[in-house]
Amino acid sequence: MGFDLALRITGGVVGFAFLLQSLEYLYSQRRYRVVFAVRAMLSLLLLIGIGAEWALILLWLMGVFQLHRFQGPYNGGSDRMGMLVLSMLVLCRWLPEPRWQEIAFGYLGLQLILSYFISGWVKVVNPEWRSGQALRNVFEFSAYPVSETLRGWATRPVLLFVMSWAVILFELIFPLTVFNFYSLAIGLGLAATFHFANACLFGLNRFFWVWLSAYPALLWLQGRILGGLGQ
Repeated sequence: MGFDLALRITGGVVGFAFLLQSLEYLYSQRRYRVVFAVRAMLSLLLLIGIGAEWALILLWLMGVFQLHRFQGPYNGGSDRMGMLVLSMLVLCRWLPEPRWQEIAFGYLGLQLILSYFISGWVKVVNPEWRSGQALRNVFEFSAYPVSETLRGWATRPVLLFVMSWAVILFELIFPLTVFNFYSLAIGLGLAATFHFANACLFGLNRFFWVWLSAYPALLWLQGRILGGLGQ
């Protein structure tokens, strides 16, 4: 995937993600409706690629405002990833040297790899994740599951054990997928399916589009890595 195409796709997807978030804020944060209405319009401009350079700068400033207003990421990991994607896009659009633009975009791809690997490492050193107890707690006590049927999974320890280790192993070996085009395509497909399942089962819908927006950076970075290896 070429640099310009990957950059446009990343901007379009993260613009769509921010647009959805802004519409949600318009409903839940009535005190700041004007702010989030402006954010929604800027996100739409980024999505369709009109004035993207200035939309990125203004969205970044509004992201800093949100961090200050809510004393940190309002929605945890998805907001942190969204701010990372936005920051790297700003650098890619405004740094004067193409080489530094590519370094910024490559850094986004690297952070995507680390986001999965570190998540897997945190889980594998946690005995509750290794035993399946962590998932049992999610289904039994958490406010995330949206139906009583899902809560019933807490009574199936074997299933939860297998699910726990499937997630752990996938996240730990994800960095290895970058060395082959087909393995990365499969890896990203499984990762997207994982985020989609979390959105459907637990309502963690913000993670889906924000994480997908970083996928083009990794696809582009893989091309550079394989090109450097002569493959």
